[in-house]
Amino acid sequence: MTISPATSLYPHHELVDERIRNLHREAEQERLASRIRSVRKARRQVERASERLRYALSRV
Repeated sequence: MTISPATSLYPHHELVDERIRNLHREAEQERLASRIRSVRKARRQVERASERLRYALSRV
């Protein structure tokens, strides 16, 4: 049984498609992780600002 060039390329295309799906999945995970880091940073900034405000108000 001989394998035609078109048939022999199919597994390669399947691997490429799977890799593309994995890259998309990894990119989405990285975007989510980045948003989580941004939210945590914003919360820390709000907490520090709140502490500064409390300190300033306690001195009035």
